[in-house]
Amino acid sequence: MAAPDAPEPRVGRVLDSAAELLVRWGYQRVTIEDVARDAGIGKGTVYLHFRSKDALFLTVLMRVHRQIVERMADRMAADPQEVLPSRTMRSLYEELMAEPVARRLYLGDPEVLGRLAHEATDTLGELSVRRMRAVEEHMRLLADGGCLRPGLDPDSALYAFAAISTGFLAVDGLSDTLPQLDAEARADLLQRTIAAAIEVPDPPAAALERVAPGIAQRYRDLLVHLDHEWRRRVR
Repeated sequence: MAAPDAPEPRVGRVLDSAAELLVRWGYQRVTIEDVARDAGIGKGTVYLHFRSKDALFLTVLMRVHRQIVERMADRMAADPQEVLPSRTMRSLYEELMAEPVARRLYLGDPEVLGRLAHEATDTLGELSVRRMRAVEEHMRLLADGGCLRPGLDPDSALYAFAAISTGFLAVDGLSDTLPQLDAEARADLLQRTIAAAIEVPDPPAAALERVAPGIAQRYRDLLVHLDHEWRRRVR
C-alpha cells in the first residue's frame, strides 16, 4: 500500500522538516515560517497543503505511526516468526532506538509535543484504540494457534506484553541511574523477557505460518484509518 504522500514529494519534504524541528525545538517554538525556511519553500506553499500548524504537526505524527505500522506488517508478512510478541517488540524497539525522531514522536514526549499532545487527543486517541484492538486480535490469534503459554488467556498475555514493553521504553529515561547496556543488549533482554512471560518454548512454525497473514492484516487495517485521517488534513 503506497503512502498517501507518495505522489507529492513537496509534502514529504515539508513533513521531514517539521518532524526534525519539532524534535529539536518543541511544538511551542516551531512556526510555519521555520518549517518553510527549512524545507526551502515559501510559507504560503505550506498553507496550500496544511490548513494550520496543528494540522501540519498532527500529520507529522500520523506519518510516523503509519511508517512504523506498515514496516511491522511487512516484516510479519515476510517472516512468520515476526508475529511472536517477543520478535514484534524487539523489532519495534530497535527501530525506535535507531531513529530519534520516530522514537520521541511515537512515544509522545510531552516536552516535544507540548500543547499538541492535548490537541491530538481525539485523533491519536482513536488511533490508540484501534491499535489496541489490533494487538488484542494479535494475541487471540496466537492463542488459537497454540503459541501462548498454557493457561495464559489472550487478555492476560496482552497485559503482560504491554506492561513489559512500556516498562522497557520508560526505563530508558532513567538510564543514568541503571547499569549501562548498549541498545542490542537491551533489545535482547526485552525479547527474552517477553518470550519467557507469554510464549510457549519453540512455538510451532506451522502455527505461525497459519496465523501470520491474519495478524499482519490486522495492522494493515490501521493504515486505512491513518490514510483517511491523513486526507482530512492534507490538501
